[in-house]
Amino acid sequence: MEELPKRLAEQISFIIEIDKLKNIYRQNLVADGSRRENDAEHSWHLAVMAFLLAEYMPEPVDLLKVIKMVLLHDVVEIDAGDVFCYDPAAAVGKQEREEVAAQRIYGLLPGDQGRELRELWEEFEERETPEARFAACLDRLQPFLLNFFTQGGTWRIHNVPAGQVRKRLATVGETSPALGEVVEHFMEKAIELGFLKE
Repeated sequence: MEELPKRLAEQISFIIEIDKLKNIYRQNLVADGSRRENDAEHSWHLAVMAFLLAEYMPEPVDLLKVIKMVLLHDVVEIDAGDVFCYDPAAAVGKQEREEVAAQRIYGLLPGDQGRELRELWEEFEERETPEARFAACLDRLQPFLLNFFTQGGTWRIHNVPAGQVRKRLATVGETSPALGEVVEHFMEKAIELGFLKE
Protein backbone atom coordinates (compact mmCIF):
# COMPACT_ATOMS: atom_id res chain seq x y z
CA MET A 1 0.00 0.00 0.00
CA GLU A 2 3.05 2.22 -0.26
CA GLU A 3 1.60 3.95 -3.33
CA LEU A 4 -1.41 5.17 -1.33
CA PRO A 5 -1.35 8.37 0.72
CA LYS A 6 -0.29 7.54 4.31
CA ARG A 7 -3.65 8.46 5.89
CA LEU A 8 -5.65 6.34 3.46
CA ALA A 9 -3.22 3.42 3.80
CA GLU A 10 -3.65 3.52 7.60
CA GLN A 11 -7.45 3.59 7.27
CA ILE A 12 -7.41 0.61 4.87
CA SER A 13 -5.09 -1.24 7.25
CA PHE A 14 -7.59 -0.74 10.12
CA ILE A 15 -10.52 -1.78 7.91
CA ILE A 16 -8.77 -5.05 7.01
CA GLU A 17 -7.70 -5.65 10.63
CA ILE A 18 -11.23 -5.38 12.00
CA ASP A 19 -12.39 -8.05 9.54
CA LYS A 20 -10.93 -10.40 12.16
CA LEU A 21 -14.00 -9.68 14.32
CA LYS A 22 -15.85 -12.12 12.06
CA ASN A 23 -13.66 -14.88 13.52
CA ILE A 24 -14.15 -14.01 17.20
CA TYR A 25 -16.95 -16.27 18.40
CA ARG A 26 -19.04 -15.41 21.42
CA GLN A 27 -20.78 -17.85 23.76
CA ASN A 28 -24.23 -16.80 22.50
CA LEU A 29 -26.05 -18.74 19.86
CA VAL A 30 -27.71 -16.92 16.96
CA ALA A 31 -31.51 -16.75 17.29
CA ASP A 32 -32.18 -19.94 15.32
CA GLY A 33 -29.78 -21.83 17.61
CA SER A 34 -27.74 -23.19 14.69
CA ARG A 35 -24.31 -21.80 15.69
CA ARG A 36 -22.46 -19.33 17.87
CA GLU A 37 -22.59 -15.63 17.09
CA ASN A 38 -19.44 -13.75 16.11
CA ASP A 39 -18.39 -10.31 17.35
CA ALA A 40 -19.10 -8.59 14.03
CA GLU A 41 -22.67 -9.90 14.03
CA HIS A 42 -23.12 -8.85 17.65
CA SER A 43 -21.88 -5.31 16.92
CA TRP A 44 -24.14 -4.96 13.87
CA HIS A 45 -27.12 -6.17 15.89
CA LEU A 46 -26.44 -3.58 18.61
CA ALA A 47 -26.21 -0.79 16.01
CA VAL A 48 -29.65 -1.70 14.64
CA MET A 49 -31.05 -1.94 18.17
CA ALA A 50 -29.64 1.51 18.96
CA PHE A 51 -31.72 3.34 16.40
CA LEU A 52 -34.80 1.19 16.96
CA LEU A 53 -34.83 1.50 20.76
CA ALA A 54 -33.45 5.01 21.37
CA GLU A 55 -37.00 6.25 21.95
CA TYR A 56 -37.07 4.26 25.21
CA MET A 57 -34.22 6.22 26.75
CA PRO A 58 -35.50 8.66 29.39
CA GLU A 59 -32.70 11.10 28.48
CA PRO A 60 -31.68 12.24 25.00
CA VAL A 61 -28.68 10.54 23.39
CA ASP A 62 -26.43 11.34 20.44
CA LEU A 63 -27.47 8.35 18.32
CA LEU A 64 -24.52 8.54 15.90
CA LYS A 65 -22.15 8.41 18.87
CA VAL A 66 -23.98 5.38 20.29
CA ILE A 67 -23.83 3.59 16.93
CA LYS A 68 -20.09 4.27 16.61
CA MET A 69 -19.62 3.01 20.16
CA VAL A 70 -21.47 -0.27 19.67
CA LEU A 71 -19.90 -0.95 16.29
CA LEU A 72 -16.40 -0.59 17.73
CA HIS A 73 -16.65 -1.58 21.42
CA ASP A 74 -15.52 -5.18 20.84
CA VAL A 75 -12.67 -4.45 18.40
CA VAL A 76 -10.26 -5.08 21.29
CA GLU A 77 -11.40 -8.71 21.35
CA ILE A 78 -9.37 -9.31 18.18
CA ASP A 79 -6.35 -9.50 20.50
CA ALA A 80 -7.92 -9.92 23.95
CA GLY A 81 -10.53 -12.54 23.05
CA ASP A 82 -14.15 -12.76 24.17
CA VAL A 83 -14.77 -13.41 27.86
CA PHE A 84 -17.96 -15.19 28.91
CA CYS A 85 -19.77 -12.72 31.17
CA TYR A 86 -20.79 -15.39 33.69
CA ASP A 87 -17.24 -16.74 34.17
CA PRO A 88 -15.36 -14.60 36.73
CA ALA A 89 -12.16 -16.65 36.38
CA ALA A 90 -11.97 -15.86 32.65
CA ALA A 91 -12.31 -12.14 33.40
CA VAL A 92 -9.06 -12.03 35.41
CA GLY A 93 -6.66 -9.72 33.52
CA LYS A 94 -9.34 -8.79 30.96
CA GLN A 95 -8.98 -5.03 31.43
CA GLU A 96 -5.20 -5.14 31.00
CA ARG A 97 -5.45 -7.32 27.87
CA GLU A 98 -8.04 -4.99 26.38
CA GLU A 99 -5.95 -1.87 27.11
CA VAL A 100 -2.99 -3.36 25.22
CA ALA A 101 -5.30 -4.40 22.37
CA ALA A 102 -6.86 -0.93 22.16
CA GLN A 103 -3.42 0.66 21.95
CA ARG A 104 -2.39 -1.58 19.06
CA ILE A 105 -5.62 -1.72 17.07
CA TYR A 106 -6.78 1.89 17.35
CA GLY A 107 -3.12 2.83 16.82
CA LEU A 108 -3.37 1.53 13.24
CA LEU A 109 -5.50 4.55 12.32
CA PRO A 110 -4.36 8.09 11.59
CA GLY A 111 -3.83 9.90 14.91
CA ASP A 112 -7.06 11.91 14.97
CA GLN A 113 -9.28 8.92 14.13
CA GLY A 114 -7.37 6.57 16.41
CA ARG A 115 -7.84 8.99 19.31
CA GLU A 116 -11.55 9.45 18.56
CA LEU A 117 -12.25 5.71 18.47
CA ARG A 118 -10.08 4.99 21.51
CA GLU A 119 -11.94 7.70 23.45
CA LEU A 120 -15.30 6.24 22.39
CA TRP A 121 -14.15 2.80 23.60
CA GLU A 122 -12.99 4.28 26.92
CA GLU A 123 -16.29 6.16 27.28
CA PHE A 124 -18.19 2.91 26.68
CA GLU A 125 -16.11 1.14 29.32
CA GLU A 126 -16.63 3.92 31.92
CA ARG A 127 -20.47 3.97 31.48
CA GLU A 128 -20.76 7.58 32.70
CA THR A 129 -22.46 9.36 29.77
CA PRO A 130 -26.04 8.75 28.54
CA GLU A 131 -24.59 7.36 25.29
CA ALA A 132 -22.31 4.90 27.09
CA ARG A 133 -25.10 3.79 29.43
CA PHE A 134 -27.43 3.19 26.48
CA ALA A 135 -24.72 1.30 24.55
CA ALA A 136 -23.99 -0.85 27.61
CA CYS A 137 -27.71 -1.45 28.14
CA LEU A 138 -27.99 -2.76 24.56
CA ASP A 139 -24.84 -4.85 25.02
CA ARG A 140 -26.60 -6.69 27.86
CA LEU A 141 -30.07 -6.81 26.34
CA GLN A 142 -29.04 -8.36 23.01
CA PRO A 143 -27.45 -11.57 24.40
CA PHE A 144 -30.28 -11.81 26.94
CA LEU A 145 -32.83 -11.87 24.11
CA LEU A 146 -30.79 -14.41 22.13
CA ASN A 147 -30.59 -16.66 25.18
CA PHE A 148 -34.34 -16.47 25.64
CA PHE A 149 -35.13 -17.16 21.99
CA THR A 150 -32.77 -20.16 21.91
CA GLN A 151 -34.69 -21.70 24.83
CA GLY A 152 -32.03 -20.82 27.35
CA GLY A 153 -29.04 -21.11 24.99
CA THR A 154 -25.86 -20.52 26.95
CA TRP A 155 -27.73 -20.23 30.25
CA ARG A 156 -28.55 -23.92 30.00
CA ILE A 157 -25.17 -24.95 28.56
CA HIS A 158 -23.35 -23.28 31.48
CA ASN A 159 -26.03 -23.76 34.19
CA VAL A 160 -26.36 -20.02 34.78
CA PRO A 161 -28.91 -19.33 37.57
CA ALA A 162 -31.67 -16.72 37.25
CA GLY A 163 -30.16 -14.62 40.06
CA GLN A 164 -26.93 -14.18 38.14
CA VAL A 165 -28.80 -13.12 35.00
CA ARG A 166 -30.99 -10.72 36.99
CA LYS A 167 -27.91 -9.13 38.57
CA ARG A 168 -26.20 -8.65 35.19
CA LEU A 169 -29.35 -7.20 33.62
CA ALA A 170 -30.15 -4.77 36.45
CA THR A 171 -28.35 -2.02 34.58
CA VAL A 172 -30.88 -2.26 31.74
CA GLY A 173 -33.77 -1.18 33.98
CA GLU A 174 -31.62 1.49 35.63
CA THR A 175 -30.83 2.94 32.19
CA SER A 176 -34.26 2.53 30.63
CA PRO A 177 -37.25 1.57 32.77
CA ALA A 178 -39.18 0.55 29.63
CA LEU A 179 -36.42 -1.84 28.52
CA GLY A 180 -36.14 -3.05 32.12
CA GLU A 181 -39.79 -4.14 31.85
CA VAL A 182 -38.89 -6.09 28.72
CA VAL A 183 -36.16 -7.87 30.68
CA GLU A 184 -38.53 -8.65 33.53
CA HIS A 185 -41.16 -9.99 31.11
CA PHE A 186 -38.69 -12.38 29.49
CA MET A 187 -37.09 -13.32 32.83
CA GLU A 188 -40.44 -14.45 34.20
CA LYS A 189 -41.18 -16.39 31.00
CA ALA A 190 -37.69 -17.97 31.02
CA ILE A 191 -38.19 -19.21 34.58
CA GLU A 192 -41.73 -20.39 33.84
CA LEU A 193 -40.55 -22.32 30.77
CA GLY A 194 -37.54 -23.79 32.57
CA PHE A 195 -34.89 -21.94 30.54
CA LEU A 196 -33.58 -20.46 33.81
CA LYS A 197 -33.64 -21.90 37.29
CA GLU A 198 -34.14 -19.78 40.43
